[in-house]
Amino acid sequence: MKIFNTLSRQKEEFVPLEPGKVKMYVCGPTVYNFIHIGNARPMIVFDTVRRYFEYKGYEVNYVSNFTDVDDKIIKKAIEEGVDAETISKRYIDECKKDMAAMNVKPATTHPLATQEICGMLDMIQTLIDKGYAYAAQDGTVYYRTKSFPDYGKLSHKNLDDLQSGFREIKVTGEEGKEDPSDFVLWKPKKEGEPFWESPWCQGRPGWHIECSVMSKKYLGDQIDIHAGGEDLIFPHHENEIAQSEAANGKQFATYWMHNAFLNIDNKKMSKSLGNFFTVREISEKYDLQVLRFFMLSAHYRSPLNFSADLMEASKNGLERILTCAGRLRDLEKTSGDKPISEEEQANLAAMKELTAKYEAAMDDDFNTADAISALFEMVKLANTAAGEDSSREFVSRLRREIDTLCDVLGILTEKKEEVLDSEIEEMIAARQQARKEKNFALADEIRGKLQEMGILLEDTREGVKWKRA
Repeated sequence: MKIFNTLSRQKEEFVPLEPGKVKMYVCGPTVYNFIHIGNARPMIVFDTVRRYFEYKGYEVNYVSNFTDVDDKIIKKAIEEGVDAETISKRYIDECKKDMAAMNVKPATTHPLATQEICGMLDMIQTLIDKGYAYAAQDGTVYYRTKSFPDYGKLSHKNLDDLQSGFREIKVTGEEGKEDPSDFVLWKPKKEGEPFWESPWCQGRPGWHIECSVMSKKYLGDQIDIHAGGEDLIFPHHENEIAQSEAANGKQFATYWMHNAFLNIDNKKMSKSLGNFFTVREISEKYDLQVLRFFMLSAHYRSPLNFSADLMEASKNGLERILTCAGRLRDLEKTSGDKPISEEEQANLAAMKELTAKYEAAMDDDFNTADAISALFEMVKLANTAAGEDSSREFVSRLRREIDTLCDVLGILTEKKEEVLDSEIEEMIAARQQARKEKNFALADEIRGKLQEMGILLEDTREGVKWKRA
């Protein structure tokens, strides 16, 4: 298995720190509103990475945090006249609902920044004691960037060319910096903000220290994989390396993985452009399985363009897979208990080759786009090879293989049973009765009305089935 490592800018063979185990940290969202579709991409991508490791037999300790103290959270709390904890708790709950709808598995641990303050104070003190950090007169604590010789090794930037923290929150006491590139570890409180006691001042942590501390607590001083969006490479992940390696005296992460940006209709997502979409808004138009399938249709390191046309194409592609899986599930119920034929054995061998093709794609830096192509070939084979005369064992093995490989991608092949309202149920029953009475004109009329309402009917050996248009 090879992973593109941002640190080396090349694909490297994956060798875990501990055989059979993967320690993985993925930066989570700041919870001040509903998550947007840009947040969804790393959630889906790295959930799929985790699932593939588990498919390959690894035990994965997967940690993804929630940043629950931040200027945006505080601003939202002031606007609503509530405390910051009320805002963060609300949107953590909403985020978890969206993650579940996208079939993103809960992390092994979802730590909260506000519950790890003691660990942050300890690491900051360690950095001060080692000469990597210093306190300014107002109590702001800064990391002394030039004290860490490897600073810039992840972003491949020269320290002399860097200006610290284009994503860093500006704080009072900036004049207390020894050097413009130094970044904040602890900041003094402002009026009306939540704060914690510290040896330096009443205040709260800088953004970067959170992940260094939470990764250390839940995964140890060294981890296999650290991941997130490419916007985090600098300064966030660069600063994490500086903090963790200075404090712990060890290489922090072996592999750094970053997904590329998501654009909307070939433009950067922005509220000012009116092309900013939350996952919740997308769920009003599409099942979020469609969003997941769309996200995986491109390699995670490739920029991805979101548009209505591409979402429709993803919806149709996903439907092909789900229809095949459903058909195989139905055939399992009606197929005979007879030995697998030679032709079926040959088709199972072909299926095995396609599974190897799928795995080869995933082993090559988690190329989900090529893995999905292999999956479509499986669907084509299954649709051609499996029929009413097939043996149950053959159909079952085809269905299990497709289900398993879909599960690696987080795709649910068994549709949730959706309850129709009573009016539509009555119309379907009336059509069935009309067919029994051979009143086909009435049956066709009802079918047409249902189609106008977005309900498509299909008559099968097992009875009438419906789906939404």
